[in-house]
Amino acid sequence: MPTKGKKERKNPVKIADTTFRDGHQSSLATRMRTEDMLPIAEEMDKAGFFSMEVWGGATFDVCTRFLNEDPWERVRILKRHMPNTPLQMLLRGQNLVGYRNYADDVVTAFVHKAAEVGIDIFRVFDALNDERNFETSFAAIKECKKHIQATICYSLTERRLGGHVFNIEYFVNKAKTLQDMGADTLCIKDMAGLISPYDAYELIKALKENIGIPIHLHTHYTSGMASMSYLKAIEAGVDIVDCSLAPFALRSSQPAVEPIVVALQGTPRDSGLDLNHLFKMGQHIESIAPKYRGFLDLTKMSVIDTGVLLHQVPGGMTTNLVSQLKQAEALDRIDEVYEELPRTRKDMGYPPLVTPTSQIVGIQAVQNVLFGRYKMISREVKDYAYGLYGKTPVPMDKKVQKLILKGYERGEKPITCRAADILEPELEKAKEATKGIAKDTGDVLIYALYPTTGMRFLRWKYGLEEPPPEVKPKTLEEVKREDELIAKARAGKLVEKAEKAVPEKGHGLRTFNVFVEDEYYEVQVEEVGGSPVVTAYSPSPSKKAVVPPKPEKKEETPKTPTSVAEGETAIVAPMPGMVIQYKVDVGDKVKSGDLVVLFEAMKMENALTSPVNGTVKSINFKKGDSVNKNQILAVIG
Repeated sequence: MPTKGKKERKNPVKIADTTFRDGHQSSLATRMRTEDMLPIAEEMDKAGFFSMEVWGGATFDVCTRFLNEDPWERVRILKRHMPNTPLQMLLRGQNLVGYRNYADDVVTAFVHKAAEVGIDIFRVFDALNDERNFETSFAAIKECKKHIQATICYSLTERRLGGHVFNIEYFVNKAKTLQDMGADTLCIKDMAGLISPYDAYELIKALKENIGIPIHLHTHYTSGMASMSYLKAIEAGVDIVDCSLAPFALRSSQPAVEPIVVALQGTPRDSGLDLNHLFKMGQHIESIAPKYRGFLDLTKMSVIDTGVLLHQVPGGMTTNLVSQLKQAEALDRIDEVYEELPRTRKDMGYPPLVTPTSQIVGIQAVQNVLFGRYKMISREVKDYAYGLYGKTPVPMDKKVQKLILKGYERGEKPITCRAADILEPELEKAKEATKGIAKDTGDVLIYALYPTTGMRFLRWKYGLEEPPPEVKPKTLEEVKREDELIAKARAGKLVEKAEKAVPEKGHGLRTFNVFVEDEYYEVQVEEVGGSPVVTAYSPSPSKKAVVPPKPEKKEETPKTPTSVAEGETAIVAPMPGMVIQYKVDVGDKVKSGDLVVLFEAMKMENALTSPVNGTVKSINFKKGDSVNKNQILAVIG
């Protein structure tokens, strides 16, 4: 619902809204649920946005892993409520919405399915800016008669634009190539908030002089420069910018739409958006935001991170690093990780820090800090060094590359061809693996992208397995109770309960039913001194007879051992994660260095090997089990 300005709008800047995707991905670890989007979806549809970014990026993974939501259904629902505004997704080229390159048949099927459920604009990027990784997805998008927004990841090796890698010539040449490949629009994707105002002006000006398709600028507020950079980019002629409603804006997210709208009112670039309408929608986001406050990074007072100018970490990566270090009980070492990141990035050929390379470089930096440099290397890092993600902007450090590829199953010599050319088709194998549970192509693709967590989600979806409590949505009532407890604690009304050692249960244990009105509780009582004397018994009248149900028989869960016998060696979880697969059975002989278990931590697959020669004495978990840091996964004797 655009407003009438005093001056004629000669060249209105268009605004793409990111509230339902990158707005919460960057600040709240992608945890916003569909149920909280729907109350304002129809109003968002009336706002006059160029597009609504609602999907892609981390949303697919988070929906199935943490929210117990079908990601395909989210798009279908939003399309019904927002039929007039193009729905946009972020597609990681050959990586789709995963963390590795997938075979061409999976890429084609995914694009067709996304178009079917309601995606109109595909913002396609490659983490290494290797245009070869666009070929299959571009062809599929064209087959579906949808919009290709080709994307160049903005990155720096210095504080400002320039240097031997990421200079204006680099971006202009990439833009020309992508235009020739059939792009409908071009996006400069500044995932770390590194683009400064004057660099934005010069880059957009150069692109406008060299290509003929509309240009879209995406940045993050992480460094505090984003709104200034937008104004200079708009001055240079940029066509579209990304913004979020204010509650999910700033921090490591996008600039807030509301001040941008006001700043441009009455100018030739006036967006025409209605500030009152935007404000009302923002109020809804404010009302539900407390449910997600636990994901905010509260380790610093500042809402911007000027350190990003040094470590160049994008917004989504920042929140993930904080979350992962919390899980590893090592948040106090985050400054060490920030110091290590530039070294690791240089070793790996200066990749732009965007998913999945941000995860690959970031998690390797974390592991370098926690366990020693390149002492623990994930499968994804090995794939990267081999060339399965594409060509790096500059060659990797040869010594580091050789160390990473030592013993790599595909070979120790890196490839130079298009990565997907050596990948075998995967879709039929995924169909076979999901036979009997998958109901359509969408289900098959969930498994194809994430075999372990995808299959677990399908079991939740079809009632074959009970979802754990942690995937249930948090309610505002729970938030209210938290606030009440916090208020009591601040008032000194909460007394910390002294811990007491729990005694061993004796043989004289007796079970009683205790009735409180219409409820009853089963309690166990043990006599610990003297014989009880009953002096009187007076049954009180009951409002109604309550027959306690028979207690359910609970299966005893075997306890995981916390120590090993002398002469035995424990293989422990280095951090919280999930068992992907054991590669040995109890009784197997192993040598030092043999693979024992594949373990997923921080969304990366790690091979845990035996440090000694011996025999597998015990395996303490099964495929798909979540484990805590230092839990014993297996014992070698």
